[in-house]
Amino acid sequence: MATTEPVTTARATAPVISVTGAGIRFKRNRRASRSFKDLFGRGQRRRKADEFWALRDVSFDVRPGEAIGVVGRNGQGKSTLLKLVAQVMLPDEGRVHVGAGVAPLIEITGGFVGDLTVRDNVYLTAGLHGMSRAEIRAAFDEIIAFAEIADFVDTPYKHLSSGMKVRIAFAVISRLDEPVILVDEVLAVGDKKFREKCYRRIEELLAGGRTLFFVSHSDKDLRRFCDRGLYLDGGRLQFDGPIDEALERYNADHGV
Repeated sequence: MATTEPVTTARATAPVISVTGAGIRFKRNRRASRSFKDLFGRGQRRRKADEFWALRDVSFDVRPGEAIGVVGRNGQGKSTLLKLVAQVMLPDEGRVHVGAGVAPLIEITGGFVGDLTVRDNVYLTAGLHGMSRAEIRAAFDEIIAFAEIADFVDTPYKHLSSGMKVRIAFAVISRLDEPVILVDEVLAVGDKKFREKCYRRIEELLAGGRTLFFVSHSDKDLRRFCDRGLYLDGGRLQFDGPIDEALERYNADHGV
């Protein structure tokens, strides 16, 4: 049973995110070649057996300005939870309410088009998140300078290295004026120097009152940014409380 004692200094403030009994299920991949009997003979029983719940019965509230670290092994629902909060996925049961705009850095290529240049992708992605062309134009040089890819502005995005893709994605997303920031493991792809640059930018955003969801396998990074932890295991919320206790619970459960 999950321990639910959220850490917050603004308990009277209405939640910016409210997740109530949320669950989402997927189908397992099966062989491409199946018999007629496999496809039609076993009906609904077969289809249900192929399903699994990535998340089930997850509930928590997040208030403005909180920094949440999401803890758990690979495949336990951490990234799926961020996608529910980003509203790129919808729950199959329960409710996910997000009362503010979200700036998601969940996948390296998320929102970027391979055949378009870096320049065009900056305008496209920032525009889709609500920035006007005038705002993008005013911020463009700063975005490129932060990403340290001035020599590749007119290069197709698909030709960038993984590290360069992380740089431009973070540079764009961190410029968005959205109250909620979602950061998955993608920063681990970048080099150490640039990662530290990104982390300083996250600290600036937190100092400005932003709300952070941060997925990482680094205890050090989680403790650096987060005061509260959500520990997921088996697709269920096992613990919700101080980040140190969430990490202790996770490490104890898995012999770390």
